[in-house]
Amino acid sequence: MNGIKGLGLDFSEASWRLHSLCLLLALGSFVWGYNVGVLASVLAHPGFRETIPGYSPYRRGLITAIYYLGTWLSYVFFSRPAADLLGRRYAAMVGMSVLCVGQALQASASGSVALSMVMIGRVVSGLGTGIVSTSVPLYQSEIAPAKQRGKLVVLNHVGFVAGLASGFWVGYAITFWNDSHGYLSGWRLSVSLSFIPATLFLLGLPFLYESPRWLVEHGRADEALKALQFYREGAFTPSQIQDELTDIKRNVSAYQATSLKKWTSLFTNPSLFSRLWRAALLHFMAQMCGATAMKYYLPELFRVLGLSPRVSLLAGGIESTLKIGCTVLEMFVIDRVGRRVTLAVGAGIMAFALLINGALPLAYPNNTNRVADYTCVVFIFIYSLGYSMGFGPAAWVYGSEIFPTVARARGLSFAASGGAVGSIIVSQLWPIGIAELGSKIYFFFMAVNLVCVPIIFLLYPETKGRPLEDMEVLFGGYEGRTPSTTSLLLADERDDEDEDEDEDEDDEDERPGRPLLGDGRDVAR
Repeated sequence: MNGIKGLGLDFSEASWRLHSLCLLLALGSFVWGYNVGVLASVLAHPGFRETIPGYSPYRRGLITAIYYLGTWLSYVFFSRPAADLLGRRYAAMVGMSVLCVGQALQASASGSVALSMVMIGRVVSGLGTGIVSTSVPLYQSEIAPAKQRGKLVVLNHVGFVAGLASGFWVGYAITFWNDSHGYLSGWRLSVSLSFIPATLFLLGLPFLYESPRWLVEHGRADEALKALQFYREGAFTPSQIQDELTDIKRNVSAYQATSLKKWTSLFTNPSLFSRLWRAALLHFMAQMCGATAMKYYLPELFRVLGLSPRVSLLAGGIESTLKIGCTVLEMFVIDRVGRRVTLAVGAGIMAFALLINGALPLAYPNNTNRVADYTCVVFIFIYSLGYSMGFGPAAWVYGSEIFPTVARARGLSFAASGGAVGSIIVSQLWPIGIAELGSKIYFFFMAVNLVCVPIIFLLYPETKGRPLEDMEVLFGGYEGRTPSTTSLLLADERDDEDEDEDEDEDDEDERPGRPLLGDGRDVAR
């Protein structure tokens, strides 16, 4: 039993509900990932290149980067008001609807205005993605029990990488549609297929309960209790559910009595700014590690290593499919070893993979050694392993859990804008670097990953297992108050993990645990 619980597996009715609902929510990230993955094949499709007047490497980079202008604008101006005013569910619905409008503009691009339609469609899709990509992890974080929060939020990234893989596989399949109709419409079909998961996502969201923390913030405590009962039934006692609601109400009331509801408090309040710069830097590092280039330019990287265009798309599909397994594995690791370990180990793996991809082409230029080329392909796969078990999911987990309820939406939105800035930089830097420096550009991104490791351990407090209402002990705002009832009920069981696996579960629960909170003296600044 301990072994099953150690893996984060729980077969209660509440657990099944949470996992099922988080899988539905992951469809939002699936659409996001699909649009990223399929673009790699669209940019290489001859019909698309003919559709876009004056298609060139510069315009290819512009089409890629302008999407992140849309996400940045959304993160800064739109995603927070949508999540706070409409609620997490309806914000996600609005974001997905906007995203679909952008996809429709791209799929219908034609004539002399084709480039303009694609560019506008990319910006609009970015606006919608910004809302979806923040409201979904917010919702997952706010409905999850503390000890399962990392795993359930990582499900969001599972959806993303599943969509990414699907986009590559669709792009690969479209290469076999090589008659005149495929030439003209193949890339349009690729883009349009994203409407299927988007529709399922939009149909399912209205049937979910709203986030209990959002409901409390808006004075709907009775509805919040019903939502908590729905998400906790069978795993927590009624008194524990009531205690959790009490903690949420106390936390929300404490912050509403201050000036922290203003968006400027993220920059003027030391506790909130301490969280903001960490989350923003984490999202920025998650893109500056080279991930954006690997997502958008992966088929081209494979072609440089001697693979044919079709085989490059096939390899991209395989690489993205492997990411799914790695991210699922991360689900069962992140709540055991913590956020910092997964981030640092992932960065180390990526740095080593980038070292190999930078060094071997210098030692064996112009594809003179096929073993060296195939070794580089393998280490691109290993790079993906590091990203999928590190920055990919963990940046969103960390950013979605460290802010208080009244500031969580705007905090995550501003933090995610750091990732958008990083994506814009990398999407422009990578093709220029490859053209001017060749494989030496890998050394730059290797250095970025190496620098990230000490930054993570020195500047980022561990958050695993802490209730959302108790993050103040790490980032300030604690003010000497006693630990929440929830944190005392959810005692740390790490000291019990080496006990006999057959020990009675009731006896295990009766043993006093070590509280999750300290006395508030070790506060990150």
